[in-house]
Order: sequence, then C-alpha cells, then structure tokens
Amino acid sequence: MLEVCVDTIDGVIAAMNGGAGRVELCSSLSEGGLTPSAGLMHAAAAIPVPCYAMIRPRSGLFEFSDAEASIMLADIAMVREAGLAGVVLGAQNAARGLNVPMLATLMAAAGDLGTTLHRVIDVVPEPLVALSQAIDLGFERVLTSGAEPFAQDGTKLIAQMVTQAAGRISIMPGCGLTADNVAEVIAVTGVQEVHASCNVRVAGDLAFSDFDPPSGRFETSEMRVREMVNQMSGKN
Repeated sequence: MLEVCVDTIDGVIAAMNGGAGRVELCSSLSEGGLTPSAGLMHAAAAIPVPCYAMIRPRSGLFEFSDAEASIMLADIAMVREAGLAGVVLGAQNAARGLNVPMLATLMAAAGDLGTTLHRVIDVVPEPLVALSQAIDLGFERVLTSGAEPFAQDGTKLIAQMVTQAAGRISIMPGCGLTADNVAEVIAVTGVQEVHASCNVRVAGDLAFSDFDPPSGRFETSEMRVREMVNQMSGKN
C-alpha cells in the first residue's frame, strides 16, 4: 500500500491514477501539511480513492491550546460531513510527550473514521512509549520516519516499532521515500504500507509578491507515484 500526501485536487487525481491506495489530504505541504479546506475535502470525497484529512490547525510542533483543540474538533466534524475516509492526528503535552487526554477526545470525535497518528511520534522523547499509547488509544496506524529526518535513515527504530506493534497497529514509514529506496526500506523493516509525496518541482511565475515561490512549487507527479508503486510490487 502506498499512501501519497497531496494538497490539491489535481494531486488527489494524480495519486489515484498512479496507483496509490490512499491519500493524505492536506493544505500547505510546504509547512509540513495543515488541515485542508472544506471545499477540497468535498471535492476529494467524490474521487474513488480513500482520503484521510490532516487535522493540524497551524504549523510548528504539536502542543495545542484548548482553542486550537476546539478548531480540530470542528475540522473532524467537517471530515465526517464531507464523507472522507479518515483523519490524521497528533498532539503533544508540555513535556513533549503525547497529549493522551486531548488525543482521546479527538479520537472519540473521529468515531468510526479511520485514524493515523502522524509524525508527532518522531519528536516525542520516547517514541516506543508513544507507540504503546497510540495502540491503547485505538489508532489504525502510525506515520513515522523512525525519529530521523528521513525514513531510510530511521529503519532501525521503524523495525523495532513493527516488532512492538505485533500486528496491533500498522507502522507506516514516510519522509524521503522514493522509487529508488522504498523496496529496501520495506525489506529491512517488514512494513506493509509506506507514505510519500511523489512530487516534482514546477517553475514559478514572476509576480510582484510571493504568490508563487521564486524557486518553484511542488506538484504531485502521477509518473512518480506509478514508479513507486511498481517498485513496491516488483514491476521494476
């Protein structure tokens, strides 16, 4: 299973056409992925590939205020209204560990929606403790780079997570994975699903302000999705 993170409706379509099994729907991937708009949620729900919406009200790390938690609850309600398949969540406490009470509230709001714990697990002091907490909270899966900048460098911890999970939760490596390294990461860790952006840089347009990044912006590439799916299935 390949999950592709996207922040446009064209990205959803490219991921689907390339063979992705699931989409992580975001806005502002340049900020690490924020909550998508209601319009994007509704548009993605009409496309026949499961989409999980990122629930993250701002950039930065994940110690959220009560006011921000209320926004996240409203966004989860919008995910349900739009008819998406699931949500992607994460929250930290003042000690940088998982904020278990807040996550329990968000999980209760998610109800029967699918749930992924995002890469908050890569910035907590004890990722394996956080993994046990995620299992107890009822998450379906954890997205992780193995507490390294790139998942291909975090395979030791990812493999430990797979062993500890023992089938109770899926461990999904993500960040830095491409068609060139995905097969090796799967082989070393024993995971069953991975996460990638599969994007390419496109030239920006000249403007009097920063409407378009001078160095170009990123778009999901159907070709890169297909290349990665082929590597995962041995059709290289």
